[in-house]
Amino acid sequence: MPSAPELQPHLSNPLDPTLNRPPAQVRHVHLMGIGGTGMAALAGMLQSAGMRVSGSDQRVYPPMSDYLAETGIEVMEGYRPENLAARPDLVIVGNVIRAVNPEARALAQLKIPYLSFPQALGHYFLKEKRSLVVAGTHGKTTTASLLATMLDHAGLEPGFMIGGIVQAFGRGARAANGPFFVSEGDEYDTAFFDKGPKFLHYRPELCIITSIEFDHADIYADLAAVKAAFARLVAIMPPHGALIACLDDPVVAEICRRAPCPVLGYGETRDLPWRLREIEIQPTGTTFTAEREGRDFGRFRSPMPGRHNALNALAVIALLDRLGVAPEAIAAGLASFTGVRRRQEVRGEVAGVTVIDDFAHHPTAVRETLNALRAAYPDRRLLVVFEPRTNSSRRRVFQEAYVPVFAAADRVLLRVSEGLEQIPEAERFSVQQLAADLAARGQQAQAFPTTDLILAELAATTRPGDLVAILSNGGFDDIHRRLLQRLAAPLGQ
Repeated sequence: MPSAPELQPHLSNPLDPTLNRPPAQVRHVHLMGIGGTGMAALAGMLQSAGMRVSGSDQRVYPPMSDYLAETGIEVMEGYRPENLAARPDLVIVGNVIRAVNPEARALAQLKIPYLSFPQALGHYFLKEKRSLVVAGTHGKTTTASLLATMLDHAGLEPGFMIGGIVQAFGRGARAANGPFFVSEGDEYDTAFFDKGPKFLHYRPELCIITSIEFDHADIYADLAAVKAAFARLVAIMPPHGALIACLDDPVVAEICRRAPCPVLGYGETRDLPWRLREIEIQPTGTTFTAEREGRDFGRFRSPMPGRHNALNALAVIALLDRLGVAPEAIAAGLASFTGVRRRQEVRGEVAGVTVIDDFAHHPTAVRETLNALRAAYPDRRLLVVFEPRTNSSRRRVFQEAYVPVFAAADRVLLRVSEGLEQIPEAERFSVQQLAADLAARGQQAQAFPTTDLILAELAATTRPGDLVAILSNGGFDDIHRRLLQRLAAPLGQ
C-alpha cells in the first residue's frame, strides 16, 4: 500500500449510503489512494475502458508511481477538498482512506456517487466472467501471478487484478478478453464504510486458499477473527465451484470442512488429492513431482526457488487441471513463468554481491523466503536487511515470533520502524530487542536508526559471493538501487 495517514480509530461514516452505487454513466472517475498497487492498476483498467481518470495520494513510490506516470493519469499530491472540484461522476475510495480524511469529508458534502475498490472491480470487470480467486495469509501475489501467466500461456487470455507487477505482462492488472478473471483475494478490510474483507466482493467460482494465520493486527483482534473472515469466503462459494486448499494447514482444513462445494486438498501430507513430492531446489528454480489421487500427474519445474513456491505451483496445477488444461500445457506454462517484482527479485549483482528484493514481512513469510534462499544458495553468505513496516510488524504481537525465523541468515540488519509514535508505547515492536534476542542465539544482528547507516555498513562489509536479501513491503528509501550504486562506486562504475 502507498504511504498514507496511519489507520485511525474508525469514526462514524460521513457518506450517504444511498450514494454507494455506480452511476448509470461515468465519463470521469477519481480514485482516492491511487498509489496503492491495486488502485493504480484499477485506474489503468478504467482508463483503458475509455474513462477519464484522476487520483490523489500521499508519497506514491515505485513501481506504481512509474506506472501511473507512464499512463499519463493525473495524480494529485495530498488529500484536499479541491481535488474534487471537477466533480467526477464517480469516486473510488481506497482502504487507506479514513472517515476523517479531508477529501472524504468533501466527498460526503458534494454528494458524489462512490464505490470501494473491490466493489468497482466486481461491477466493472467481473460481471459475466468466471472468477478465479487466490486467497490466504501468504503467497497470494505469487500464486495469482502464476495462475494468470499459465492461463495466458494456454491461450485463455485471462483478465487479472494482482497486488504486484507480473513480469510476463509488465503490469498487475488487465481487463479480460477470455472467460476467466484472476483476483488476488485480500482479507484486509474493504473501506472505512465497509469493514468486511475485500475478497467477499469477488464472486469466486474457483478459489485457492494457501494458508490462514493471524495477521493485520490493526483490524483483526486475534486468529479467531481472521478465521471468521475466511469462513465467510468459504460460505459464498457456489455449489458448482471448488476450493483448492492447502490442507497441510490445520486452520485451512478446519475452515474448509464447512464448504458448500468440493474441496481439492493439496500439500505434502499423504492421501491428499494433490500431493507434492521429490522436491529439488536450485538457484534457478524448483523441480518437483505432482501426485494426483495417489498417481504421478507429472514432473514440473518452477523458475522460483523454495518449497513454498512449489506448493503455490501445485495449487495452480490443481486448479488448471480442474479447468481441463492438459498436463503438458500446464508444465510449459509453469516453466515460462518469469516471476513477480519484489518476490525474490534479483535487482542486480555488483562486485560479486547479489542484491535481492522481497516483499516478505509476516514471520512465516520471512522464514519461508530465507529458507528458500538458503536452499537455493547453500554456499553463499546470506545477509538479511529487514524493515518492519506493516501495521502488524510494527506492533509487539510478533515480537517473539520473529526471533526464530532468521535462522537461515548469516547476518541480520534491522531498520528501526518509522511511525512508532502513532502506536501506544506498550504495543510497539522493538528492533533493538529483536537484535538482542538474535544475538543471544548466536547470530550476528544489529539495529540501525536510518537507512543511510545500513547502506554504509553494507558498503563497508560485503564481499564477493555475498547474497543481500532486503525484505520490506515498502519502498525502503530506494535502498536496493542505492546499495548497487555504492557497491559499484569503487569499481568506477
